[in-house]
Amino acid sequence: MKKFLLLFIPLLCFTVFANAQKIGVVDTDDILSKLPQYKEAEVRLNEQITNWQNEIQTLQTEFEKKKTTLENEKVLLIGDQLKLRQKEVDDLDKKIKGMINNRFGSMGEINNARSNLTKPFQDLIWGAIKTVSEKNTLGIVLDKSNNISVIFLDKRYDYTDKVLDLLLKNSPAKNTETEAKPGKRNATEERTEKIRVMKAKGSKAFGEETKQSN
Repeated sequence: MKKFLLLFIPLLCFTVFANAQKIGVVDTDDILSKLPQYKEAEVRLNEQITNWQNEIQTLQTEFEKKKTTLENEKVLLIGDQLKLRQKEVDDLDKKIKGMINNRFGSMGEINNARSNLTKPFQDLIWGAIKTVSEKNTLGIVLDKSNNISVIFLDKRYDYTDKVLDLLLKNSPAKNTETEAKPGKRNATEERTEKIRVMKAKGSKAFGEETKQSN
């Protein structure tokens, strides 16, 4: 009975606390994938990764060629000649393995680049989540991307789109695109143009009336 109470009381407290709080859910991975600036930066990173892969593949092809040639000519080489050729093959092998480890290893350049790429956008997302949670008086915000299994979610508790809309609204790229869009005029310019057209039409009508009266 005591064990049951020890389990029941914390569960009851958590239930009361959860019911007293307004809960929201977001999907930060989905938000991140839809940010234009992040997608552009990710494309640049993927291009760099492709260049590194091609560079390593070129060296690997060269290594295989040198290794095969050495195997075929080994019987003809003696003394320092054999040692020198073997050293060239071994050094190239070490170089390739070092590049793979430095760039594609667990602590390599790619992982560091991805972390550096993601962090500023994560900070923006956290800031937007805070703004949305304060505006909607959310006491708890869960992230579906953070190893949280959400079996069912009512749409009214999903604030992913609200956070994304806030980020896109404050996006410098979007503002710049709007300002630079050709043919886009503000309200003042449109009013000025309408007045000019009306005056032109009025002058034309007045001229026609004058001719008719003459």
